[in-house]
Amino acid sequence: MKKTIPIVGMHCASCSAKIESTLKKQRGVTSATVNLATEKASVEFDETVVSEAEIKNAIMQLGYKVIGDEAEKKVDAEKMVDKEKAAREKEIRALRVMFIVSLVLAIPIFILSFPELFGVVISQQNFVLLLLATPVQFVVGYRFYKGAFSAMRAKSASMDTLIAVGTSAAYFYSAVVTLSLLPGLENYVYFDTSTIIITFIILGKYFESVTKGRASEAIKKLIGLQPKTAVVVRGGKEIEIAISEVIVGDVVIVKPGQKIPVDGVVIDGFSAVDESMITGESIPVEKKAGDMVIGGTINKHGSFKFRATKVGVDTVLSQIIKLVEDAQSSKAPIQRLADKVSGVFVPAVIFIALASFFVWIAVGQSFIFSLSIFIAVLIIACPCALGLATPTAIIVGTGKAAENGILIKNAEALENARRLTTIVFDKTGTLTKGEPSVTDIVAVGSMSTKKILEYAAIAEKKSEHPLADAIIDKAAEEKIKINEPKSFEAIPGHGIMATYGSKQILFGNQSLMKKYKVKIDAVEEKLSSLESEGKTAMMLAVDKKIVGLIAAADILKEFSKEAVGSLRKMNKEVVMITGDNKRTADAIARQLGIDRVLAEVLPEEKEKEIEKLQAAGKVVAMVGDGINDAPALARADVGIAIGAGTDVALETGQIVLIKNDLRDVVTAIDLSSYTIKKIKQNLFWAFFYNSVGIPIAAGLLYPFTGFLLNPMVAGIAMAFSSVSVVSNSLLMKRYRKKF
Repeated sequence: MKKTIPIVGMHCASCSAKIESTLKKQRGVTSATVNLATEKASVEFDETVVSEAEIKNAIMQLGYKVIGDEAEKKVDAEKMVDKEKAAREKEIRALRVMFIVSLVLAIPIFILSFPELFGVVISQQNFVLLLLATPVQFVVGYRFYKGAFSAMRAKSASMDTLIAVGTSAAYFYSAVVTLSLLPGLENYVYFDTSTIIITFIILGKYFESVTKGRASEAIKKLIGLQPKTAVVVRGGKEIEIAISEVIVGDVVIVKPGQKIPVDGVVIDGFSAVDESMITGESIPVEKKAGDMVIGGTINKHGSFKFRATKVGVDTVLSQIIKLVEDAQSSKAPIQRLADKVSGVFVPAVIFIALASFFVWIAVGQSFIFSLSIFIAVLIIACPCALGLATPTAIIVGTGKAAENGILIKNAEALENARRLTTIVFDKTGTLTKGEPSVTDIVAVGSMSTKKILEYAAIAEKKSEHPLADAIIDKAAEEKIKINEPKSFEAIPGHGIMATYGSKQILFGNQSLMKKYKVKIDAVEEKLSSLESEGKTAMMLAVDKKIVGLIAAADILKEFSKEAVGSLRKMNKEVVMITGDNKRTADAIARQLGIDRVLAEVLPEEKEKEIEKLQAAGKVVAMVGDGINDAPALARADVGIAIGAGTDVALETGQIVLIKNDLRDVVTAIDLSSYTIKKIKQNLFWAFFYNSVGIPIAAGLLYPFTGFLLNPMVAGIAMAFSSVSVVSNSLLMKRYRKKF
């Protein structure tokens, strides 16, 4: 069983690492991932060995809170999100109040601490400072002590440990001096240091919470699509009920401007539905009886009734929300380095701080000087920036993809997409529409192409051959009235013979014409030309005289050629794989500009062809419709399923393109590169910040320049390092796809 557990109280990468490590040690837990940015744990466990309650209890034993119950989510996803939103907003409000309290007390502390600067001197100044600093240290700073204590119980250390130790060192040293236990040092108190450090760290935490909330806006938008009520027909009456009460089989009524509450099939009426929030396609889609409708989309014009086929967590929208949540909670391989560093980061910082303190004491510096170094090292170190570098970018990247109709199921797929060297496309249903369409009508003699199409449609009207649909559809498109033939005979492997009025119509291949002794000399050259293009050409004879040709083919999908061209410009090798014969496959490939074709490949052999490409050192993506391509999609380094939101597509492949637009393959790869670029920027600045900040705080520059980092400045730098990383990830919201 897999559960997602929202957690409150994580402050840094050490927190998430500590929870993750604890969960992995629980018996029955097979895997656990804790995401600092989303503040969620994703846990897979054997429910016969360990219960969900025990897992939650293990988290709470570490000093963190869990929100709600996953079971509630199955009933009403919005309730769960409301609880998470409420918890986040409560945290933001608490941080805002704590900052204001801290600031109000910090201002007079700062003024009184620098009489030479502000000219304010009062009697018993140190005692006044002690009274003002104590609430900041133990009320506002309580969260740090609590976090440090929880970490200590778990035999680990966290960012809270660094802040608690650093500010406590400044506060308690100053308190001892104030109480005259260290006479002669009355002019050396550091209440301003501890107070201002806490004030700025709380401010940084406030901004971090606000910006982290903005990072997950994509999920909130998706959940906001769900209407709260539905109008259904029960007992012959129209009644309005909560969406959670809609059951499969209900007849639902949707009026203009209303959101469609659940998935279903139209049974009466006609309308146009805006599906842009699901597919990213801006043009409304016409819906008539028999068409599928998706919950969360908006009915634009007409009214219609539909029968509910999927409700609750089974709807397409709910599945999409779950996929995006899972992706945002997953970890990319690139995060492993940050995780390893975070695991040893805090103990290493404490060691460096202590070492610096004793080294400076040993070389003859004063206790106050060395204490300042000790505090600065502890305070400037920031595991938060490391912990947030990857997940915040993943959240924004997967959210941005979802906005564009691209579902990226996990962070690994998002990272791997940029590494692709070879893109393999299935032909039928992926590059092509998967059904024949009329492509050419060639007249021989004086008969018009419209008349040729009319005769062919009359002949095919009663046929069940796949090509018949293409001809009937073309005639309907041309607004040709199709009359009934007087007689009709299907000749298997040859074609059709029909009579209309007094005329005999023959429509079929060369064998049919040969059987009825119809001369085809006038069309042989054109027939050969059409067939070389991979088209199926049929001849039409009226009263045993050839009058024209009609060619049909499985035509390219819109934008297929553009997508292939864009991939080639990105220096990606494009391969087409198909079960069709080589001539037909080559003809389609020529139209698309694809050089490499794997033809006459059986469905079960597609996986082996992918494996061969991988064995040749290529990083391969398989793009298919998610039905008969499942093994190949699974074998590929990145499986990309196209299926307009169907169940099979949602279950198959690591990346799902909800629209049938192959340009989204290009967008997915481009977005992957952009996201990894942001992650690398974040990690660079996080590592750079700590690599440079800690040595400077330790006094590395002091012997050469006389520069010593003030612990208050260290606090400000630390507080805003995390904000800068999250803000850099939020810049990804400006991403615009190329098409």
